[in-house]
Amino acid sequence: MICLTLSDSTLEECVKTTEKNSKWIDAVELRLDYLKIEDRERANLFPSMVNFPVICTHRRVQDGGRFEGSEKQRKAEILKALDGDFKYVDIEDDIKKCEIDEKAKEKGIKIIRSFHDFNGIPNDIYSRVITLKKRGDIAKIAVTPKGILDTITLFNAQKELKDVEKIIIGMGPYGVATRILYKRMGSILTFASDNQAAPGQLRARELKELYQADKVNDKTAIYGIIGNPVEHSASPLIHNLGFKAIHYNAIYVPFLVDNARAFFALAENLQMRGFSVTVPHKVEVLTYLGNITREVKQIGACNTVVRTPGLWKGMNTDYYGFLIPILSDIENGRIKNALVIGAGGASYAIVWALRNWGVKVTILNRTLSHAERIAKINICAFDKLENAKNYEGQVDLIVQTTSVGLSTFESPIEGFKFTGKEIAYDIVYKPHMTKFLTDAKAAGCKLHFGDEMLFEQGKLQFEAFTGYHYPKNLKPEL
Repeated sequence: MICLTLSDSTLEECVKTTEKNSKWIDAVELRLDYLKIEDRERANLFPSMVNFPVICTHRRVQDGGRFEGSEKQRKAEILKALDGDFKYVDIEDDIKKCEIDEKAKEKGIKIIRSFHDFNGIPNDIYSRVITLKKRGDIAKIAVTPKGILDTITLFNAQKELKDVEKIIIGMGPYGVATRILYKRMGSILTFASDNQAAPGQLRARELKELYQADKVNDKTAIYGIIGNPVEHSASPLIHNLGFKAIHYNAIYVPFLVDNARAFFALAENLQMRGFSVTVPHKVEVLTYLGNITREVKQIGACNTVVRTPGLWKGMNTDYYGFLIPILSDIENGRIKNALVIGAGGASYAIVWALRNWGVKVTILNRTLSHAERIAKINICAFDKLENAKNYEGQVDLIVQTTSVGLSTFESPIEGFKFTGKEIAYDIVYKPHMTKFLTDAKAAGCKLHFGDEMLFEQGKLQFEAFTGYHYPKNLKPEL
């Protein structure tokens, strides 16, 4: 099930939110702790106001909720609510057996016994689940993975607790993949909300339409993207819509990764078929690949990993994805020299692509040694980022490869005077118009956007993953 957590302050607003999401959900959770006092008093009416099974939850502050009153008051409000036709009631693990349990059993309401940890994952997580199950009908664990190793622990839950009816949730950014792949953990449901009632929750529409999370089964091929950060990635849109268009039982999931080596262990655990690689892991993953393409060997960075018999194969589609939008300008001589801003993972492919087509390149970077390393491989010039002004009016193409502009309206070459003759290319695709491109546009420059490169390299990844060309008439709004 996809269960919508309702965090509105009135029952009527909760009904509206339920109706708005009705196409994408299977159940709802009524959070009494978000309701006004007068609405908590009549919460028993809510199940008859919607056409979905309802979970009754009244969460204390210490468990991530908003209720600050006495425990006696909270229990009384839950008991009164259970006069209604609720299908489930959520009771925390530290609450001893009481009249709530008795009333729930009397009315045939399933009891969810829950444990929450907002600081990490307990060492005895599996035994806790078993203990919770003994005290209720369904065991629920909501914990906070702090890295990819913790995420592996959660994905092992199905193997360790195969016959236990349970809900396993990884909260926070490292837990997003567990919310999407909840069925791979044997979890009976995943929670969604319109306003992140809990850390890391996704919207119901996203889970249902983009990921088709409720359709994942043992035969579903799992792909993904690894990076840090990764939540901004539009790659799931490209690939999941592509899978759906060719009727391929597959899912593409974002994984926040702090350790590439640990992720390869998770990839084996999930028997992943392949994954995309973004910053900062494009160089780090090379150590764990059994085979690499000519492009990866010459560029020194990998953005695509595919499972082949017995080993992982590394590819680089950034090279072609970057080139396609500007290739005609290179071929007609419009672009003869270029300035590349940044020396991160993406710049490896970009510099090599330009040099491979005979374009003279100068790499500018804050840390000079990083620029020097790439420059030596590609036999090109390099300089400090602070010297950007020295290149005003001297180049045909300026490529912005850093993450500057991703979350703030800033340019890595603030104050740089464009002449209007340059072609400005920013590989950041959110926002569409970065400060770098805004400055270039004001001077009359021709612009190229990050979503152009993203889509072109994504199509090539799709072909590597599936063996099929990306659907011709499909163009996701990135």
